[in-house]
Amino acid sequence: MAQTKRDYYEVLGVPKDATADQIKKAYRKLAIQYHPDRNPDDKVAEEKFKEAAEAYDVLSNDEKRQKYDQFGHNMGPQGFPGGDGSFGGFYSGGGMSMEDIFAQFGDIFGGGGFSGATGGRRRSARRAPQRRGSNLRIRVKLNLEDIAKGVSKTLKIPTFVKCDHCNGTGAKDGVAFATCPTCQGSGSINQPQNTIFGPAYAQVTCPQCEGSGKVITENCQYCRGEGVVKKEETVSFNIPAGVSEGQEYTVKGKGNAPRRGGVNGDLIVLIEEIKHPELIRDGQNIIYNLMLDFPTAVLGGTVEVPTITGRARLPIAPGTQPGKVLRMRGKGLPEPNSSVVGDELINVMVYVPEKLNDTERGAIESLRQSPNIKPNEADRNRIFSKFKHIFGDE
Repeated sequence: MAQTKRDYYEVLGVPKDATADQIKKAYRKLAIQYHPDRNPDDKVAEEKFKEAAEAYDVLSNDEKRQKYDQFGHNMGPQGFPGGDGSFGGFYSGGGMSMEDIFAQFGDIFGGGGFSGATGGRRRSARRAPQRRGSNLRIRVKLNLEDIAKGVSKTLKIPTFVKCDHCNGTGAKDGVAFATCPTCQGSGSINQPQNTIFGPAYAQVTCPQCEGSGKVITENCQYCRGEGVVKKEETVSFNIPAGVSEGQEYTVKGKGNAPRRGGVNGDLIVLIEEIKHPELIRDGQNIIYNLMLDFPTAVLGGTVEVPTITGRARLPIAPGTQPGKVLRMRGKGLPEPNSSVVGDELINVMVYVPEKLNDTERGAIESLRQSPNIKPNEADRNRIFSKFKHIFGDE
């Protein structure tokens, strides 16, 4: 017959309206009383310790506590009624180990595991992170032609590289080492701490050897013990099509090497866009302002316009109005990592001459009264509606 589970409030010895602080204090007291470090090889104490931890797990969580107050122990693993008599805490699904309890409620005791006179649990040593060299940053100038198709660059860059004479260790010939006297080669030391159980020790990375377990006895004469030397390195990399001003592109592992071993930093390439003398970039589209002469605007014709890939011929329909936007599809820039390509947009402007000779003046004067030269009401409304669409009602 299954053993009846005790009421969680009864386990912690608190009333049902106990505050969170009262519950925490009650659990702390029981945890100290039945802690395995104080009760070695005592299975009864260990079970009471687990029982208290399970009760605290539920009652310290507002949502779990509310469901427990409503349904009691008749809960499934996910906190729903009608389960197997366990709330879904430490005992459900096989239970939690002692290390799980310490990991979840270590803050109650002021830390993780313990060690001391009782020879209890010891925290794992905090290994020093692998050294990493610093990043390098360079600017690369690109014109629209480079951006349109992508470009490969090969540059000589001053950087710190691993010393070949000591293999980046900083020690003479890469072998002039001795066992670290501080940690005796373990790479970690015991650091004293005060806990509720008295003095304890936590393993931390040795500050003298930085976790390597060895120290240099004689520095490399070429790098003076640094493990790196200054050198001009040739770096090649590809910049994809479609990049833009201010965008950063990372070349992994092409930065500075770290002191005394580790992994290189990265090379950060900052894109700087060279302005085109005639074309304007607008995202992936290209804009060109075309100035038409009056006869071509009226009669139509063909003009040449610049594009990213060279000059192209553009047909002009008769009666083309100032402000009209012509589109050359696919003549813009590609979107990065995409097959989508922008367009070239041509803004049409019409040149009105300021100076005329007598012949020119006479020719235009003869057209002044022509009904097709003066705009009618329909023309005015059409042109004004277009400007309203562009600039708004105001």
